[in-house]
Amino acid sequence: MSAASGVSGAGVAAGGGDGTGGEALIAERSVTDWWSTAVSEIEPGVIRLRGYPVEELIGRITFAEQIWLMVRGELPTPGQGRLLEAALVAAVDHGPQAPSIAAARMAATCGVGLNSAVATGAGLLGDVHGGAGQQCMEVLARVAGGEAAPAVVAEYRRRGAYLPGFGHRFHPRDPRRDPLLALAGEAAGAGEVSGRFLTAGLALEAALAEGRKRPVPMNIDGATAIIYAELGFPPELGRGLFVLSRSVGILAHAWEETENGARIKGPLPRQLLAGYHGTPERHLDAGRGGIPGA
Repeated sequence: MSAASGVSGAGVAAGGGDGTGGEALIAERSVTDWWSTAVSEIEPGVIRLRGYPVEELIGRITFAEQIWLMVRGELPTPGQGRLLEAALVAAVDHGPQAPSIAAARMAATCGVGLNSAVATGAGLLGDVHGGAGQQCMEVLARVAGGEAAPAVVAEYRRRGAYLPGFGHRFHPRDPRRDPLLALAGEAAGAGEVSGRFLTAGLALEAALAEGRKRPVPMNIDGATAIIYAELGFPPELGRGLFVLSRSVGILAHAWEETENGARIKGPLPRQLLAGYHGTPERHLDAGRGGIPGA
């Protein structure tokens, strides 16, 4: 190793920083372990992901299986991989009425580049827009752990809060609910998952319908929350998986807007103006002087 690099087999030479020119030797291992990881091992000519040479994974596992491997450390069973892929596919997009999609499209018309447009959209996926799945997983864990679903629903009603994962501002019945729950039910019947969180979700849905003329069906956040919980993902990682899925739609919309070539598209068509509810037009007093020295 060259002297210029400051690295040898024994250690790394670092300036003392006290103006005396003294040097401290830092053990080489303490440097290489600074970002020590169990996820990937990279050397010249070698890429291993969770221990598997990447050339053995390419063309032999699905992207959903790769995601599972990266975040969980092992490959899923075929049934687990199918469930994960179904949840990821279901949540990819919900059109420009979703703020994350609209923001990405607007950003794409401002010349920031595709990467920044995607980051703009993904950055909007917070507690209110994008976080309901994580929150629903936490509620499902309570019911699966023994709390009564009617009591949990009553608690949210007392607080005047929305129960995350249920109801939709756009769909009377979310078209993604039924196929996802059917797959979860099949997996539970085959012993791939426990079925505890599916049972909890259906119990919450039934409790919400009590005393109402119209039911409040589960939405995409609730359905994917059941699947992620059944698959053993922690709630925070459940949100991460939703962000990963929705980023596909964000990318597609940002790219479409980029290809359209429009410039600086705001939230309203140009012929429409935002409403104004401030002070009516007013004028300075006629006798008010100008700026001194002007």
